Amino acid sequence: MSNLTLRHIIMGLVGLSILAFVNVNIFQTETRLTQGQVIFLQLAPVDPRSLMQGDYMQLNYALNNELSMLSDLPEKGQLVLKLDGQKVATFSRVYQGGDLAADEILLNYRRLEYGQVQIGPDSFFFQEGHADDYAEARYAALRVADNGQSLLVGLRSETLAPLGPSDN
Repeated sequence: MSNLTLRHIIMGLVGLSILAFVNVNIFQTETRLTQGQVIFLQLAPVDPRSLMQGDYMQLNYALNNELSMLSDLPEKGQLVLKLDGQKVATFSRVYQGGDLAADEILLNYRRLEYGQVQIGPDSFFFQEGHADDYAEARYAALRVADNGQSLLVGLRSETLAPLGPSDN
């Protein structure tokens, strides 16, 4: 076998490995999208000048303000959120292990620089020209897996009505 053929085989195997890795990640995200529980996190006001910037909206979660006051919050971990009857989540405690109540859910977090805490995406991208569809956003809808991983799936109004183009 020549060096050129061996090199092609190795490059092909590396390419297949990369494709397999990407496909596994896509599958895991799709699974989270279909099997996770939808919860709603209240949005906190942000600087109006940065709220709408072209085709995305800057997000700030009300929960972040509460978490940033906790000086003993570990760098990363899981939060226990309590859900009301409409699945609106509020902070209960930092997860220390053990069983959760039926109305509780885990959400992963990590502490960033300057005491900020990240619990979800800090921006929401939408199709150009649809900024007005999201102007009334008061809640972020996240689909959360049992292990606390989350995915932003949309924005909601004060009444939890879905926002976005009429085809949503």
